[in-house]
Amino acid sequence: MSRTDRNRNRKASGKPGDGQRKKSYGKGSAPFRKKNTSKSKPAAKSDDIRLNKYISNAGICSRRDADIYIVSGNVTVNDEVITELGYKVKLTDKVRFDGKLISPEKKEYILLNKPKGFITTTRDEKGRRTVMDLVSNASKARLLPVGRLDRATTGLLLFTNDGDLAKKLTHPKHGVRKIYHVELDKSLRAADLNKIKEGLELEDGPIEVDEVSYIDNAPKREVGIKIHSGRNRIVRRIFEHLGYEVVKLDRVVFAGLTKKDLPRGHWRHLTAQEVINLGML
Repeated sequence: MSRTDRNRNRKASGKPGDGQRKKSYGKGSAPFRKKNTSKSKPAAKSDDIRLNKYISNAGICSRRDADIYIVSGNVTVNDEVITELGYKVKLTDKVRFDGKLISPEKKEYILLNKPKGFITTTRDEKGRRTVMDLVSNASKARLLPVGRLDRATTGLLLFTNDGDLAKKLTHPKHGVRKIYHVELDKSLRAADLNKIKEGLELEDGPIEVDEVSYIDNAPKREVGIKIHSGRNRIVRRIFEHLGYEVVKLDRVVFAGLTKKDLPRGHWRHLTAQEVINLGML
C-alpha cells in the first residue's frame, strides 16, 4: 500500500488517535466547565422568615433599615441579642425591638364606604349582614373595624390588624375628627343651629361639636357636622335632642381619609402616605 493510500484511510477513520486531529481552541475560547464542589443546602423550613423581613412586616421600618438596627443590637430573639444579618426566625419565636415584643403579621389597612343595612360587628348571632361580609376578600389577615357605624349609617369605616393604631384612632384623648353629612326630616332652624354650635347638655353629659353648618346649595334640612366625640349614636342624639329625626347619616371624612373615588359598598387599601398620616395624628 502506498503512502497516499495510508493517508486516505486515516482521514476516513472517525476514531480519535487514528489519524484524526483533536479540535484546537484559541486562547480564551476553550469551553469552561466549572467543577461542582458545593454541597446542596437543605431547604429552609416554610415557617422560617428572615429577621429583617419579620421586623418590616411588623411595621417597624423597611428591611434595609431593619438590617441597620439588627447590626446595632436593637433586636433580640428569645431574649438573645442578634446582630447577624440573614438570621432566620420561626413564627413561634419571641422577637423584641427595643425591648418591645413585635408581631410578624404584615399590617394592613382597608377603607370601606359602608352602605346602609350592615351591622358593624365581626359576627352577628341573628344572622344579619355585617361589614365583614363586605371586606371578606380584602385580605387573609384578621382585620377588625376601627370604631363603628350603626346599621342605618353609611360612609367611611376603617379596618386593620394594627391594634396600636386602632386604639389610637378610637381613644377620646386623641380627638380624631369625623365629618358627617346629615339629612333631617325637616329644615334645621337657625336658632337650633346656634344651639349646636354653643354646645348641648345631653342625658350622658355635655357635648361640643367642632363645626356645624348648612350644606351649600342644598335644602336647610341638610347639615354638615364635624365632631371628635366617639360616644354612641352621638350625631343622631344631638339632633333628636332638639326634636329632629335623622333621615340619612353619611360619614364623609374619618381621620383625614375621604370617600374620593370610593363608591358605596366598595373598599380600597390605604396608600403608604395615608398610613403615615394616621400615625402622625
